[in-house]
Amino acid sequence: MLVKVTAKRQVTFPAKVLEALGVKPGDSLKIEEHAEGFVLRSRVVNTAMLAPLRGKLRRGKGKFNIETFRAERHARSLRD
Repeated sequence: MLVKVTAKRQVTFPAKVLEALGVKPGDSLKIEEHAEGFVLRSRVVNTAMLAPLRGKLRRGKGKFNIETFRAERHARSLRD
């Protein structure tokens, strides 16, 4: 699939791509650089994906490090 870049370096994505990412007007997209190229990710938080956090967070007790959590191996469906 090809998208055109305008003179202002703007890109319009096809609706089916944005729908697949769950992106709506006003949402942000994250672009990550990897050895194979770039990955486009939605920054929408799917609360159903927060299940692995259940029981790990206690109000006022201990600290939770999101970077450590992200570095751990999880099912691909749980990744942000």
